[in-house]
Amino acid sequence: MVVTPAWAAAAPQPCPTVESPARPSATPSPPPVKPADGTVGGEALATPGLAAPAGAPKVPAVTATSWLVADLDSGLVLGGCGPHEHRTPASVQKLLLAATLMPRLDPTQVVEVKRDDLQDLDPESSLMGVVPGCRYTVEDLWFGLLLESGNDAANVLARLGGGGAGRAGGVQAMNDEARRLHANQTHAETPSGLDGPGQYTSAYDLALITRTAFAREDFRRYMATRVAQIPAQPGRPEFALKNDNSMMSSYPGMLAGKTGFTDLARQTYVGVAERDGRRLVVTLLGAETAPLGSLGEATALLNWGFALSPDQSVGHLVAPEVEKKKDDQVVIAAGGKAGGSGGSSSLPAPAAFALGAALLIVVLGVIVVRRRRARHR
Repeated sequence: MVVTPAWAAAAPQPCPTVESPARPSATPSPPPVKPADGTVGGEALATPGLAAPAGAPKVPAVTATSWLVADLDSGLVLGGCGPHEHRTPASVQKLLLAATLMPRLDPTQVVEVKRDDLQDLDPESSLMGVVPGCRYTVEDLWFGLLLESGNDAANVLARLGGGGAGRAGGVQAMNDEARRLHANQTHAETPSGLDGPGQYTSAYDLALITRTAFAREDFRRYMATRVAQIPAQPGRPEFALKNDNSMMSSYPGMLAGKTGFTDLARQTYVGVAERDGRRLVVTLLGAETAPLGSLGEATALLNWGFALSPDQSVGHLVAPEVEKKKDDQVVIAAGGKAGGSGGSSSLPAPAAFALGAALLIVVLGVIVVRRRRARHR
């Protein structure tokens, strides 16, 4: 007997769209697919069409082919359009690089740029402007990655984070992190988001990735910086990096934003804004430059999300995988909680039991001795 999933029982409700004169007649894109288990984050999200709460205000019509709005703190998904559909990421993929490597790299570490870091980059693409043979701190590179969307910074960071495997190791770490976050519709081929064969993400996955990155104070600080001064070093003068997210100035309560564009991906965007104590994240993929552009569409979707009641939702952002078992050991990943604090524990379970039993015997022994002494006073 074949059971039809609830999300497939009815025809999907189409997303409100607006035609754009800038949209190409045929834009290649990875084929849309359903999640492997059909319901990551809730059955209502497993649709190529619109997911919106009953009685919600009218959903804005946008050119983005996929989008999602969620509460960053509660994890409630307020609405979306094809939230799990495969799309091409462009530079918003840099958020996955940050979520993966920021916990692993020392911001004060100094790294020398190699020619191989730049050899496959179009000089007309978005660059921080690193120079082969010159040295930069990891923090300099994070500013270059997140403020000016430097593809060169992405390559250097991925190479450093990949250890002996180099840049390829950094990209593999990104894909491992995506699996840990349950971002099952995400696969990286390049660290920068420049197009690569078989590279894709989804609006839902981008919200998971952003939520993880935004939990870090250093990430929030980088993203909120308007201008970063990179000090002079031998072989290069001091220079400034400017935040390319214009919504920081135009949208009240804007906390962070990341733009992206390639001919294949079209315009992509991820933004976080706060209003009346609520922090919302908006993710959109496949938008066109007209009539609103990705920033105008993000503005419309954020306004729509803030107009909803905090308890209105169509799903939730799932929690990352934080606990793994290996060789009879319990390992709690960074960000997990053990005894009320984050950290890691790798004590084998039998050893932990034996240690606990030994401590109990010692405590009981102390009690007995004290009672005997009390009787002989």
